[in-house]
Amino acid sequence: MKSRNPRPSRKSSGQTSKTGRGGDSGTSPSIGSASTGEKGSLERATMMKTFHGVAVSPGLAIGPPLVVDPRGQWLPRRSLLSDSIADEQARLLRGLEAAKREVEAAQAEAKEKLGPQYADILAAHAQMISDPTLKRDASHRIEQESISAEHAVSEVLDAHVHRLESLTDSHLAARAGDVRDIQNRIICQLSGQRRSTPLDELVHPSVILAHDLSPSETAGLDPKHVLGFATEAGGRASHTAIVAEALEIPAVVGVGRFLDQARTAQMLIIDGDEGLVVLDPDPETLERYKRDAVKRAARFEELAGLATLPAETLDGARVGLWGNIEFPGEVAACLERGAMGVGLYRTEFLYLNNPRHPSEQEQFESYAEVVRSLQGRPVTIRTLDLGADKFVGCPSVDTNPALGLRSLRLSLREPKQFRTQLRAILRASALGDVRVMFPLLSTLNELRQARAILNDVAAELTSEGIAHRVGLPVGVMIEVPAAAVMADELAKEVDFFSIGTNDLVQYTLAVDRTNESVADLYSAADPAVLRLIGMVVAAARKQGIEVSICGTMGGEPLYSMLLLGLGVHQLSMPPHQLPEIKRIIRGVSMAQARSVAAEALRLDTSQAVVALLENALTQAFLADAATLIPPDRAG
Repeated sequence: MKSRNPRPSRKSSGQTSKTGRGGDSGTSPSIGSASTGEKGSLERATMMKTFHGVAVSPGLAIGPPLVVDPRGQWLPRRSLLSDSIADEQARLLRGLEAAKREVEAAQAEAKEKLGPQYADILAAHAQMISDPTLKRDASHRIEQESISAEHAVSEVLDAHVHRLESLTDSHLAARAGDVRDIQNRIICQLSGQRRSTPLDELVHPSVILAHDLSPSETAGLDPKHVLGFATEAGGRASHTAIVAEALEIPAVVGVGRFLDQARTAQMLIIDGDEGLVVLDPDPETLERYKRDAVKRAARFEELAGLATLPAETLDGARVGLWGNIEFPGEVAACLERGAMGVGLYRTEFLYLNNPRHPSEQEQFESYAEVVRSLQGRPVTIRTLDLGADKFVGCPSVDTNPALGLRSLRLSLREPKQFRTQLRAILRASALGDVRVMFPLLSTLNELRQARAILNDVAAELTSEGIAHRVGLPVGVMIEVPAAAVMADELAKEVDFFSIGTNDLVQYTLAVDRTNESVADLYSAADPAVLRLIGMVVAAARKQGIEVSICGTMGGEPLYSMLLLGLGVHQLSMPPHQLPEIKRIIRGVSMAQARSVAAEALRLDTSQAVVALLENALTQAFLADAATLIPPDRAG
């Protein structure tokens, strides 16, 4: 349930309450002098701070934070047992000694290659690492706060960096870079004595905090141990957000700078409905969110009863509800929530989690697992949609990937890999109701090239005596305005359309969907987007082919009536969204939906469209409209 209970006040950069790090404005760059003026550094206030970001995956996560350092270091926030503090202090000393040896070795190399003046810089680093004050303060933090050596070092040196950066003397302020350098060296040495990342050692459920997470990193998160995550960067329709939804992990992105303050937090709340991150919530706020979590659980239990009921409007119009998946294991969630099948199987994550191109057999086994799990229900397999924000070490991509070599363009440029994937898809088609779909199509020529390769691969399999579905249904994703404008011609050569609203919005409005600075311009309710959808539906209807929505828009309750009224009767979405969308469909009539759509097409701003849709939902579901209308959708 999307609770609308009172929340802590929203501030884009967080509240400005202090964390208890008082101190002087000392002018010496040495560790000793900066440390002696820091009064009460260990007396940490736990004042609640609230940050507002972009809600991308619904749900509530309450638990201790695990900070992913923005410099690429993973810093655990784990409590130490009283009998392990001495061991942690000993580990600190070993890490400091190892870092000192590393710097001394670099110093000797610099002296030989570059001369003594450069070696002297590293000599100063070695002296700073050896400073007894650093050892004393970090060791004291470990003992008094029961935190890991990595955090102790990071917090001690962060304080010095902040002091140096605030000085008016530019020479002394520049020494902050030196402190950062030795901080990185020490933490790297300490982390090197661990397994690859603290996530590998994660035993207790935690909330992940990071500057950013790539789609592949997000895909590697284990929902059993990761309660939720928040990032400083990112946008609503990024593929990282899509993966978070697929894993059903509450997530907030685009929060802005908050990691420095989150580093010392003991408890954290991620509100994936309203886009809030709450550090060290006060007792009242914590209790309120715990009550909300109980209400959500009850809400989902209520909606679970809809799974076996048809998605049918009040006047008897049937709507197809499908699931979007990234991984074979998600099929079960789709079926449990009443999906007719899989409307979008994203295959690129076979590549993202693989240091090389996956083989034909590896791909076939994944596709076959999905087909078998569906037990005769349809699955639409999308060919490789790599590029844009999904950088991986396999194919090379452009520095401007959104407008460069990506998706079908990349597949046509890499015919060997494309043929391998098509062979695997065709082999899997012998096991059930499989369809294939080409992403990001821009021209008729691209479609014809792709179909020619598909036909050639099918003929190749036939000559080899390998079973596959003859006449495999072929569809395309409508994601760019060019394809929408040419939909009447494309409809003559395909079996179905699927509208990818995430990219369609991005390309129509010329808005980078991962750029939080222009997030206010990204709106699926923009009249230009609605008119393009209307054009695609009309073209599909004329040729008698099916059209569906598989982007974020299809799973948002706000847009359900609008899409039905526009003529879209097939919606594909992450499985957790299926029950809520089905409830809306069963509570409205097609006459209502058509009326809403007709009025929306007459409006000239996204804000006006959103207001219309919110009012329509309120009128149709007066009792609980607040649970259906997401926050901050205007624009």
